[in-house]
Amino acid sequence: MIELRFHGRGGQGAVVASKTLAQAAFRTGRYVQSYPDYGVERRGAPVVAFARIAEEGDDTFVRQDIREPDHLLILDATLLATAAPLAGLRPGGWVVVNSPDPPDRLGIDSIFRVATVDASRIALDHGLGSAAQPVVNTAILGAFVRATGIVTLEDLLAAIEHEVPVKGAENRAAAQEAYDHVVLGVAV
Repeated sequence: MIELRFHGRGGQGAVVASKTLAQAAFRTGRYVQSYPDYGVERRGAPVVAFARIAEEGDDTFVRQDIREPDHLLILDATLLATAAPLAGLRPGGWVVVNSPDPPDRLGIDSIFRVATVDASRIALDHGLGSAAQPVVNTAILGAFVRATGIVTLEDLLAAIEHEVPVKGAENRAAAQEAYDHVVLGVAV
């Protein structure tokens, strides 16, 4: 089973990102689960979402926080200022971060694989969100798919079409651009 945790801020699309990635994996015949963890906070407050992907269906799918994820998607690099996003990440796991900086400038421990993409710029270039709050979910997913190969870009684009019908063409273009422009750090 692959367990993923998404860290973002309300309005960036972390919850939709977890659902969309689960949909892409489901298209490949795998078993999936995705769900959010947020309270009554308003736009801009920290949000966490989770996804599980398994080759076989069994009773391992429980709705509980993922404490030791295989991979992380960080939709807002400012969240790295706290230890919370990286807590429990398994050594060798991917950390895909929305940042214009290269992976080696983020100060993330070298036991993890790091990729960065300027998902905020990509989202704004495609009219997704506002300058104050770009919606980066599909862009970060494009980068994540390129880094990990968990699903194909084609399955991701089809899942975006299914899960993100508003501005569908723009969201698919953002995912494609992020896929093409992600910066992969040196593997451990």
